[in-house]
Amino acid sequence: MVLLTMTPSIMEALALETPKRQQPAQTDDETTGSSQVGAEEPSLKNPSVGNPISHSQIIDLWRNLKPQGDSAPSLEQLLRGSYVYVPPPPPKPEPSPQYKALMARLRRDEEARAYERMMNPQARAESFHDRFPSAAHAFAEANKPTSREDIGDDDVSVSQAHREVTLILNFLVSIAGVAGTLWVVARWWSTPSRLFLTLGGSILVAIAEVVVYNGYMWRMGEAKKKQKKVDEKKADEVNEVLETWVVGPGQDETDEKTVLIKGKDDEAQDTVRKRNVEAKTDT
Repeated sequence: MVLLTMTPSIMEALALETPKRQQPAQTDDETTGSSQVGAEEPSLKNPSVGNPISHSQIIDLWRNLKPQGDSAPSLEQLLRGSYVYVPPPPPKPEPSPQYKALMARLRRDEEARAYERMMNPQARAESFHDRFPSAAHAFAEANKPTSREDIGDDDVSVSQAHREVTLILNFLVSIAGVAGTLWVVARWWSTPSRLFLTLGGSILVAIAEVVVYNGYMWRMGEAKKKQKKVDEKKADEVNEVLETWVVGPGQDETDEKTVLIKGKDDEAQDTVRKRNVEAKTDT
């Protein structure tokens, strides 16, 4: 059974309702059924706005007022502004004495614990930083990078990322350009044919781009390997020890294998000395 709320128009209709006329005698079954329905329906003794009223009661009210003619409100006017009645929630049951006593005891215990914590505060737990205040600084000093290779090269990473982004953009531009060109060139074809042609051309261009890029990367890798071998070979040639000699006080004697390389300045000085000696002998 649907219950609706009373509206001001329903209250006015209840006030204007005339006493019901005498109904003909009903059978026992009808009487029993009407009594059951009346027991389920809400009472209309003290009507007020917002009180529940059943839909069947509103229809009966409209039918009872219908003989009054034009002054009687219509069913639409009675239902206007009404909404489904939602009964208020049942009141909370009164707690038992045992429950009240338990809650009072718990409150007293909590107040006692709070007072105890306030009077005797617990010592703060010692942390690792409190025990070793300089450990973080020592750890940072011990793990500080000692060479440039340990820091890493951020410029290389940035340049590599920039190169990869540029490469992806070039791929997309190439594919889009080929697809647009094929779509425009095949404008006299049917739409499915143009679509398949555009997709096929785009796929072929993408495959070609990947193949060319892989070939380029392979050649670059081979060139780097060759350059690395050349650099290693040069380093080995430079680092090879040809001759050795001892330099120090009291070490005037040289090895038999010692080779002295004279510079241009030394040769010029020797030439000047020889000329001076020859001039003295002539005089």
